[in-house]
Amino acid sequence: MTRVMTSADQRDEVFARRPKRADARRNYDALIAAAREVFGECGAGASLEEIARRAGVGIGTLYRNFPGRRDLFEAVYVEEVRALSASAADLADLAPWDALVGWLHRFVAYVATKRALAEELVHDSEVFRSCRTEIYAAGEPLLRRAQAAGAARPDADFDDVVRLISGLAAYQFPDPAQRDRVLAIALDGLRPPATPA
Repeated sequence: MTRVMTSADQRDEVFARRPKRADARRNYDALIAAAREVFGECGAGASLEEIARRAGVGIGTLYRNFPGRRDLFEAVYVEEVRALSASAADLADLAPWDALVGWLHRFVAYVATKRALAEELVHDSEVFRSCRTEIYAAGEPLLRRAQAAGAARPDADFDDVVRLISGLAAYQFPDPAQRDRVLAIALDGLRPPATPA
């Protein structure tokens, strides 16, 4: 009997492509970091040669790790999602509101990187759906914890928050200070309404 691959299996398959040898792993990580940077600067059509150059490897090394452009897109996307999801645990010792806000700041940075990749990834692909599930699994408990502490409005669900932050992050700001100011204004709307005196 053939086993049907789930979206989590496909996401994990992308993650499992990471080499095991230390030198190959360094090259892989350098390519991911360079691709994240170049895609962020130049969009999805960025030169693979430029990515290899910035990673300090030859183009053959890039193609050994990522036979096609889509393989590179998926790997960068999965790595970004894993880092974002893992960061929720890093914030566990903070007060509920501070943990939520800290994670949402990281989410804004993630959305900025994702914008270039989203042009190439099909939103209903298994990898995309699996990554979305992982993001919700990381962020939803932070929102619930803030709501339980009375720090976040009880009528908001995590999908509301994702849409709010994604919409804000999709906008090009002239400088990071303005982006942070607008994010703070948006997050004020996530606070519970003031009770009348």
